[in-house]
Amino acid sequence: MNLITASCSQHAAFKAHIPHAAVCKCAASRLPFARPHQLQQDCMRPFNSQPSCARSHTRKISSLVFACTLESGNCALVVGATGGVGQVLTGKLLDRGYKVKALSRNPEKANSLFGSAPNLELVQGDCREGGELQKIFAGVDVVVCVLGTTAFPSARWKGGNGPEQTDSTATGNLIKATPKGIKRFVLVTSAGVERYNKLPFSILNLFGVLKFKRQSEQLLMQSGLAYTILRPGRLTDGPYTSYDLNTLLKATAGNKQDVQIAAKDELNGETSRIALAEALLQALQLPETENKVFALTSTKGEGPGTDKAKWKALFQTS
Repeated sequence: MNLITASCSQHAAFKAHIPHAAVCKCAASRLPFARPHQLQQDCMRPFNSQPSCARSHTRKISSLVFACTLESGNCALVVGATGGVGQVLTGKLLDRGYKVKALSRNPEKANSLFGSAPNLELVQGDCREGGELQKIFAGVDVVVCVLGTTAFPSARWKGGNGPEQTDSTATGNLIKATPKGIKRFVLVTSAGVERYNKLPFSILNLFGVLKFKRQSEQLLMQSGLAYTILRPGRLTDGPYTSYDLNTLLKATAGNKQDVQIAAKDELNGETSRIALAEALLQALQLPETENKVFALTSTKGEGPGTDKAKWKALFQTS
């Protein structure tokens, strides 16, 4: 089949050239058009009018495909950038030429971790408050939320940083504030979010962490935003709280560099923060991951590394 690509400015022209049998490939619905030459309303997503948003849309002869993916020169807002996964993801994004807005409540910590790296903007903000979040999205193409706290009471809970405030209030405020024109919202939650009433996850959920993460998943899926959700197991490798960017990029997951991916909440085990950060970056680049949920664990083996084709195969076969 011939493949035709077009920018957002050409989007309106598509409607006049859609075959009668066209089927919308929007991953959220895959619904047939209501009638010839008319796009299903659910598949019509508002587009970011900012110049930095260089979307591309692919049209096959018999179908439309909206591809909301991270492209060269795009800007990613990383929320939770100073955490274990956020640090590694920020380093990977910068290393591959993307722009990053790193949102943190503690600008001094962010500056000590990232310094004045090119293409990096440090932004101070608190998602628990929510009121001033709209201003952080200027120039942003994709959002990655890697907020999290400990499942059980710890020093990290001080100052209102428990599971409800972090995984429900803060994440929920971020989802609600995100403009509908954002190309993708990627959320990290956890294995067990659909099994928190069963052992061993019921123990992990004693203070509600899995319940609150699941609430945020459901809010995102109902938001109208293009999304991807990743559910890792218990996180290993890091956090790298005293590493600079160059050191972060050299870190490996030991002999567990391979990954297992599933479409259901059925995996148990550990997940390397390094592998998770790479999975986040790869998911942002693949239209096949739009409006999908994936469980992810680390296993022994070399793994896909940074090979986009291998990651695509993993996501598609899950």
